[in-house]
This record gives sequence, structure tokens and C-alpha cells, in this order.
Amino acid sequence: MTWKRRFAALCVPLLAVGISAALRAEGFKDLQGRVVEKTLPNGLKVIILPRPSAPVASFVTYADVGGVNEQQNATGLAHIFEHMAFKGTTSVGTKDIEKELAAMKAEDEAFLALRAERNRRPAPDPERLKSLEAAFKAAQEEAQKYSETGEFDKIIEREGAQGINAFTAFDQTVYFYSLPSNKAELWAALEADRFSNPVLREFYKEKDVIMEEKRMGESSPTGRLFDDFFPVAYKAHMYRSFVIGHMSDLQHISRQDAMNWFNTYYRARNLTCAVVGDVDPGALLPVLEKHLGRIPAGVKPEGPVTVEPPQRAEKRVIMEDKAQPFLVIGYHRPAVTHPDSAAYEALADILGGGRSSRLYTALVKEKKLAVQTASMPTIEGEKYPGLFVIFAVPNKGKSNAECEAAIYAELDRLQKEPVTQEELDGVKARAKMKFIDSIDSNVGLGIQLAMAQNVHGDWREMFKALDKIDAVTAEDIQRVAKTLFLKSNRTVGLIETVPDPAN
Repeated sequence: MTWKRRFAALCVPLLAVGISAALRAEGFKDLQGRVVEKTLPNGLKVIILPRPSAPVASFVTYADVGGVNEQQNATGLAHIFEHMAFKGTTSVGTKDIEKELAAMKAEDEAFLALRAERNRRPAPDPERLKSLEAAFKAAQEEAQKYSETGEFDKIIEREGAQGINAFTAFDQTVYFYSLPSNKAELWAALEADRFSNPVLREFYKEKDVIMEEKRMGESSPTGRLFDDFFPVAYKAHMYRSFVIGHMSDLQHISRQDAMNWFNTYYRARNLTCAVVGDVDPGALLPVLEKHLGRIPAGVKPEGPVTVEPPQRAEKRVIMEDKAQPFLVIGYHRPAVTHPDSAAYEALADILGGGRSSRLYTALVKEKKLAVQTASMPTIEGEKYPGLFVIFAVPNKGKSNAECEAAIYAELDRLQKEPVTQEELDGVKARAKMKFIDSIDSNVGLGIQLAMAQNVHGDWREMFKALDKIDAVTAEDIQRVAKTLFLKSNRTVGLIETVPDPAN
């Protein structure tokens, strides 16, 4: 699952019990006080939060790697490996591992020969290409004979697993599901196995699935717009690349490329495991150390060193299409670890955070220019400087230009006039409800804990979010608006409706 479904993934209702009411009773400080953390001898970070409201627990494995870590010729690797992590190990998912590995080796050799011919310059030989394609298909079919498809999922589903899922984003790849709490050791044993002894079976078949997913994304006009918008907004940083990858890279990537990715980023020092639910940390920690402690330690990979340079001039992407007009405006902002991050969140809420926001009131209710508006404090990743984004969908008979002008008028007002106390109070009330919603399940809480640990360097930062919002003043919001909403700092993306799009 790619970043576009990330927000939905965080809210998936799992077997883990929804706890909005219970959370109010527990209190934030009480929750924080229950957390137990330990770094295992191999460097893997474990975070445990006992919540005995039901005999279930949610399990999260967070790999500190995503699309931002990719390079030219290999975009899409983070997402590919998300798929591969469910394919099993040397002991799970195979009918005969020795014969399967031999067949997979032959399959890889057939793929590399086919890839070399496809890349031959000035052009591949059609007859040889046809022969190599047939040989590769035959090698795939032979390898498939020894594969026990879906065995990993079947094992945990038999034991009562719910919500088996994963997502890949710009900054992270996350795996999660829930089990009866007395199955915690099963989870630890299977997790240790799949991140110690992976077998990337059905690799090329799964690549075909991913490439079809990419085609489906590109069938959406807004998907095509964003595919062009990000590379224009970013000159250098890898937030410019869609996590799903470029089609030519997906076609080129080999199984060995994916194994190299695994050997670099899926070592214990780059993993965090969070367990939330009906567990006893004292009894669970030895179990986790016994199993998860077997994952090779590895070396913590260095993050990307490329820094996005300051934008010097407004950029615009105009896509002609038969689709409904659409407008997106992005402004470069600091990473969420910046001291002003809470002010950016408050600004996004006041500007376009719902039906009472300034943009919705002005463009939808009063001027009837748009049918929908929104703003978000960031859209891609969080570890590095990103984009503050504003969206608008013009009303029938109205234009992107009219919506854009009305948006700039609202931005100008934010720069010149402090927001009202009523607006500020509303932001803080909604922030509390959003926080409750974000941890309304054990799995959501586990993901948030692991994310705070990796993005901010400390899971405790999750519990400081409300205090930071509470500290935001009207002056903070106005100051941020003045530095953010500059013409030279923005990238504008437009879908302009035409009867027959130009080629």
C-alpha cells in the first residue's frame, strides 16, 4: 500500500478495541506512564504499551525507510519490498526450499537475459526478445511449482489475526496486524523469521501487480497531475518521486536489487516494534528478546544528504484534460521537527480544515466558486522539509483562476490580520479530538508511537503534540503565514478542462 492510502491505513478498524471513551478516562499522562521501552542487544527498539481492556494486542513493525531513500534507476524498491515481506521465508511458503531456490536462480538468470536484450541499443532484436520472453515465462512457471502461495497470511489468520496490512510512505514502511494477546510469541517468532530469512518468491509476478497498480493510479487525472506536480515542486529532494516508482525502474528492478535493499534497510538497528494491548511487559520482553533478538543487527543506514534548495520563483504545472478542473498550491515548509510545526498545523486547520474553515466559508459557502476546498500542513513525508498544500475543486461554471485569486485573498488576510481567539480555541479543541481519533485503536496507537520514535527520535513526542498546539498563539500563526505564503515559494498545479486534450 502506498502513501496515498496511508491516512486510511492509520484509521483501519482492527480487532484492537476502539477506545475513545476509555482514553478520556485513562488520560494522556496515564497512557504515557505505562509505556515500557527497551533496545535489544541487536539494536532493535521495542515499545510496549499495556492496555488490558480486551484480550487482544496489536503488533507493529516499523522500518525506518521509504521512498525518500531510493535512487535513480531503482525508484519503487521500498514499496516492492513491502509486498515481498508477505511472501514467506525459507521455512514458510515453500514446498521444497532447495528445489525452489534452484528454480528461482534460473528464473533470475532468464530475467537478466531478457532485461539485457530489452536495454540493448540501438534496439533489441525482435526474434531474440520473443525467445527470451518465452524462456522467462517458462522459468517463472517452474519456480511457481514450489511456492505455497499466501502461507504466511494463512498461518496467522488461523490463529485469529485481524487487519493484516502494511503501507509504504516517503519516510517509512510499516507492517501491522492484531492477534489474541496469548499469541504474542507466535507474532515475534514469525516476524523474526521473515526479517531474518526472507525468500522473495513470486517476485516478478508481484512486480506485475505493482505495475498494474501504477497504471490504475495514472488513469486518474489528479493522479497524473500529482505525478508531474511533485517533480516540479522539488528540484533535488526525493520527495519529488512518487513512492510507487517509475514504470521503467519497476520493469528493470531484479530480485537481487530487492535483496540488496533488504540487506541495507531491514536490519535490527533500523527497525522499531510496538506492541499495544493486553500484554504484560515483564513477561513479554524476554519473549521478544528471544525471537526479535535473532534479527541481524546490521548498521543504521545514513539518511539522504540532499537538501532541497530554496525556491527562487513561482512554478506552474498546467495539465489539459477532459476531467473536472482542479487546483493545488504547494508552499515549501520546514520538517515537522521544526519548532513552528504546531503553528503550521494550526494554520492549516484555520485555513482549510473543514466546513467552518476560512477557505470553505469564502469559496464554497459565500462566493460559490468551489465545491470543495482543503489545506494540509504537509502531504508527503515528515522527516524532511515538505509542502504545505491547498486544494480547490471549482464549481460548475467557475474557473481555477477565480478560485486561485480567492485563495490568495485569504492568504493575504492571514498575513495582515491575526486570527481570532474563537478560531484559535476551535483549533485546540479539534486537535484534541484528532489526537483521540488517531489512537482510537491499539494498532493506531502503536503506529503513532513507532512513528514518533523514528521521526522525532523519541516516542514521548507523541504525547507532547497537544501541549505544543495549546502553546500556539495568533502571533505565531501570523508570523508563519508571512514567511510561508510567498509567491516565490509556491508551486501551482492545475487541471484545465478542454474538450479534446492536446497531445
